[in-house]
Amino acid sequence: MPHQHIVKSHDEEQRNLVADIVRMGHTAVAQLEAALDVVDRRDDSAAHRVVANDAAIDDAEQRISQDVMHLALRGPMARDLREILAGLRIVADIERIGDYAANVAKRSLALNASPPMPHIAGLRALGLLAAGQVRHALRAYDTDDGELALAVRDSDAQLDRQYTALFRELLTYMMEDPRNITPCTHLLFMAKNLERIGDHATNIVENVWFLLHGDRPLPPRDKRDDTSTTGAV
Repeated sequence: MPHQHIVKSHDEEQRNLVADIVRMGHTAVAQLEAALDVVDRRDDSAAHRVVANDAAIDDAEQRISQDVMHLALRGPMARDLREILAGLRIVADIERIGDYAANVAKRSLALNASPPMPHIAGLRALGLLAAGQVRHALRAYDTDDGELALAVRDSDAQLDRQYTALFRELLTYMMEDPRNITPCTHLLFMAKNLERIGDHATNIVENVWFLLHGDRPLPPRDKRDDTSTTGAV
């Protein structure tokens, strides 16, 4: 009977840990959406708030990582070890997502010094796509949904295509008028941050796969970020 109580307590801690990680993930997504909003509204005050709020995500990563390690000291079995490794990796990915959201908000402060750009809508669309990927990744983790995890992983190709299209559009705009170079450079960095958020969503679902299947290889996937091979536009 004492052993059953220990197992039950351990399982409850695991569930609470997953819930904490998912909450942290939704906080990071909210940060991203807030960052996209301040870009759209050209709101410096709100941008500063988004940047300041990143500290809460950093604090959550440290606290949850400590909780994960505390659980590890309880003598986990194979599935539990995968839970611990996946938990540590996922909170690190979420922390980076929060950093990229803060970076977008920081860049918006510099972007606001230039006249409004027509490419803001494309940046927002890219950001909302990335936010959707993270939300689906968190749901896959929360519900142990391997099929959803693979679907999120496959959807990263769409985000890459959208990023590449925006990248080329911005390069063209820069070539047409040198006055566009500074604001377009900020937008390029912001777009890259959003593309990297998609990569971290992919990392999360790859850890869900590891959690469910161990070292079983993932199926191949399409990867469509062609910006490194983009020449003349």
